[in-house]
Amino acid sequence: MAVNTSPDTPIPVGEVSRLIGGWIDRLGAVWVEGQITQLSRRPGAGVVFLTLRDPSYDISVSVTCYRQVFDAVADVVREGSRVVVLAKPEWYAPRGQLSLRAAEIRPVGVGELLARLEQLKKSLAAEGLFAADRKKPLPFLPQLIGLVCGRASAAERDVLENARHRWPAVRFEVRNVPVQGVHAVPQVVQAVKELDALDEVDVIVVARGGGSVEDLLPFSDEQLVRAVASCRTPVVSAIGHEPDNPLLDYVADLRASTPTDAAKKVVPDVGEEYERVRFLRDRARRSVEAFLDREERGLAAALARPSIEDPHRMVDDREAQITALTERSRRTLGHLLDRAESELTHTHARVVALSPAATLKRGYAVLQKADGHVVRDPEEAAGGEELRARVAEGEFTVRVTETKREDGRQHDHEGGRRGARL
Repeated sequence: MAVNTSPDTPIPVGEVSRLIGGWIDRLGAVWVEGQITQLSRRPGAGVVFLTLRDPSYDISVSVTCYRQVFDAVADVVREGSRVVVLAKPEWYAPRGQLSLRAAEIRPVGVGELLARLEQLKKSLAAEGLFAADRKKPLPFLPQLIGLVCGRASAAERDVLENARHRWPAVRFEVRNVPVQGVHAVPQVVQAVKELDALDEVDVIVVARGGGSVEDLLPFSDEQLVRAVASCRTPVVSAIGHEPDNPLLDYVADLRASTPTDAAKKVVPDVGEEYERVRFLRDRARRSVEAFLDREERGLAAALARPSIEDPHRMVDDREAQITALTERSRRTLGHLLDRAESELTHTHARVVALSPAATLKRGYAVLQKADGHVVRDPEEAAGGEELRARVAEGEFTVRVTETKREDGRQHDHEGGRRGARL
């Protein structure tokens, strides 16, 4: 239950310590996993003192156990070993100190460690931290490279020397940190975050020269894996351990087999690039020269054509054709006009010959009644009827006195007199 206190009614330190001890006593025995960082086996003493540390979170707790408990695993447990301890938390009130009283110690074997790593690998892969589409491409020529490695280590020397040999102008921002042991994970994570925060850093290389499975455990820590996954700067893993890859290799944007291989993959070789530029320059020159030669030959072939060599020839040929066609069309048109004129003359002659006016000029006349009806039959004219006679030079009026048909019959319209009077 919570303790009610106030500035006017505080409780003594001893009471606080007693309450903490009571709460801890109710916790009971627990199984705890960690890494042994300090081990003290005093000769003749019946108690062994050690420090158990969580390498991921930089937290330690003191552990005590009887000698016979530790002697059961003394041959396989040493400083740096990972162990699982069955312990009862204890509170030492006079000093206000928490410790664990171990009743059993079990070493964590390599096989068990690898099994745990495999389980963690599957869990992180299911989250998509190892997906290929998350990988960021490395810059072609980084101006500043962040390097996380051990102090004065072979990995640092290999990366720096090989990178500067390949590109002398390359610059490094180095963070020397422990690369194994209980302090490795938090310091490596901090170094990676510091380099990722620098805008000048183009790529980060995490390098170590190899080691046993236990030595490389910090590079499979979940906290480090998540820190690298959240980096905005490309990260290269250069852990020189081929048989078993740490989880850092899977989350990094590029995996290098060794620190030397990392230098080769991150920095281009100036000699190779110069040769590549020279090769491309020669290739471009040959391409341009071949293009110019081809175009020159094409131009020469075009100039050799008759139409280009003597361009007026085509015009002259067309002029002769046009002249011939013009003469031909003129002759054809003349023939057509002559024939049409002849046909028109004959037609005009026929029309003139068949014209009533021509008939009248030969002495004939046309008789018409008052309504303009032409008289064609003698019986159409009545006696005494006035008719209009039309001749070639004019017309006049006549009166009918007698009619006669072609068969010789006569009809006297005025007392039988023969003939006609005008």
